[in-house]
Amino acid sequence: MHRVYLDHTATTPLDPRVFEAMRPYFLEKFGNPSSIHRFGQEARAALDESRLALARMIGAREGELFFMSSGTESDNFAIKGIARAMRKRGKTHIVTSRIEHHAVLESCEHLEGEGFSVTYVRPDAHGMVHPDDVRQAILPGTGLVSIMHANNEVGTINPIKEIAAVAHEQGALMHSDAVQTFGRLPIDVNELGVDLLSATAHKIYGPKGIGALYVRRGIEIEKMLHGGGQERGKRASTEAVPLAVGFAKAAELVAGDRDSENARLRSLTSRLRSAIRERFPFVVFNGHPTDSLPHIVNVSFDGSKIDIAGDELILNLDLAGIAVTSGSACTSGSMKPSHVLLAMGRDEKTAQATIRFSMGRGTTQEEIDYAVDVLTKIVQKLARS
Repeated sequence: MHRVYLDHTATTPLDPRVFEAMRPYFLEKFGNPSSIHRFGQEARAALDESRLALARMIGAREGELFFMSSGTESDNFAIKGIARAMRKRGKTHIVTSRIEHHAVLESCEHLEGEGFSVTYVRPDAHGMVHPDDVRQAILPGTGLVSIMHANNEVGTINPIKEIAAVAHEQGALMHSDAVQTFGRLPIDVNELGVDLLSATAHKIYGPKGIGALYVRRGIEIEKMLHGGGQERGKRASTEAVPLAVGFAKAAELVAGDRDSENARLRSLTSRLRSAIRERFPFVVFNGHPTDSLPHIVNVSFDGSKIDIAGDELILNLDLAGIAVTSGSACTSGSMKPSHVLLAMGRDEKTAQATIRFSMGRGTTQEEIDYAVDVLTKIVQKLARS
């Protein structure tokens, strides 16, 4: 069977060069970085070098970057940690958007149970959050604004610099979930004006199980894990040195060919869009037409023009060896329509009949053409049944 992986937004394959960089820290250089003997200090040096390399990638200082277990933990720590710290100053209101990843949305929902209030800003029809809407949502008691850098389902890039300026004008801190953009887009935390930023390794051909949180120096944040004094007292837990080394190596590699690879991916997404538009006049494309990530194509079959189920499309594509999804990898097993598409104004029937294609380093033009040919046959079959 011809197998085609078009779900790089969910995760990416580990780069063999990253695996080789990590290998010694699994086998020979296995020390605990908190130990004072040579084994431990060897591991500590690798951990510090990896932290510094990642911090420099985003214009941060070494002491402002903390290793996490994932992007989800990074979002949770940022939102809950800042919220609980700002409550001491009488600020109990948070502003976020309806298109955030569930790690942000469920963290906010959890905090509502602790007495915080949250305003969920709606995006426009392209999935973009506008600074003026954020400004209107901010209250005197707002302590935190959390808006993702780019949406993981439709690829729309938000104007984070302008949103951060609005947050700071009103005395609030700014967090951005950059899980989909870290390494893929140039990021400078000082230029963007963010106070906290979340990232992870497995979206950029690095290992699963490690993420990072940038916290601007001087910002008070309440820790979530208690125990040892690791991560400068902010996150107790023995650091995963091999994964940190892998994260830094993956970031170095993806940054090295970012411009050329993004141009190649834009060519592939343009080819895919053109082919879909030609074959299927009853589809709508989701996301911003220009301000979007280069590797995502999100398409819905218009429920007013064709009766087709998205889960059947994805299942049949999988049986044909083509891996795609309907939205976030964390919720793709759910039969519910995407919360992102509903927030953008799609009706439930159209939102459910959605496919997200996301390309990567190994994606070829031939795979794009093959996927469209297979999809055409599947749609013809399902439309007749």
